[in-house]
Amino acid sequence: MKRIDTDADILRALGDLVALDPRLQSVRDRAGSVPLRRTAPGFASLVSIVIAQQVSRASANAIEARLTGLIDPLTPASILATGEDPLIAAGLSRAKQRTIVALTRAIIEDDLDLETLCAFEAEEAVARLTSIHGIGPWTAQVYLLVCAGHPDVFPAGDVALQAAVADALALPARPDAKRLTELAESWTPLRAVAARLFWAYYRQMKGGEAAPLP
Repeated sequence: MKRIDTDADILRALGDLVALDPRLQSVRDRAGSVPLRRTAPGFASLVSIVIAQQVSRASANAIEARLTGLIDPLTPASILATGEDPLIAAGLSRAKQRTIVALTRAIIEDDLDLETLCAFEAEEAVARLTSIHGIGPWTAQVYLLVCAGHPDVFPAGDVALQAAVADALALPARPDAKRLTELAESWTPLRAVAARLFWAYYRQMKGGEAAPLP
């Protein structure tokens, strides 16, 4: 499995995507630059993705800044030591507080290794992550995309991707996660690059960034 690790990987994969689905040439033309979007695997990165769930980019950035100002370094051990008070003070919802605590326990008590998980096949890694309370398919898939460089995951529950695909392919309505998963099958084995492409398209379409961190 060839990981998406560099800008050169993105450029090469974009050419392969257009060959797979010629409709994507116009998407690529309009999208402009397609960022690599990679960050180091680990607890802090997954917490960033949890924070980004269902909130605006500006809100996610503000909450994360407050959290890292209160807990530095942001590690499972520091969460265990400080308890939930910093999570509350940072402005995290109750649901996200529970998710971060559950993730902390999975790492400390169940020996979950987020770095090793990046080497797993996508299906197995998603299953392991979604077994943790509060982590759904979107969070798990985004983690594999940005932290593992996995080439073939597509977070179909992402509202920005749904809107971008609907606009780019002139669909009669915005596809839900199930329908978008079906549509994305045609971009296998490069669905993660297709996701990056449609996030870039959305940025041009709406004039604002909607892609998850980084």
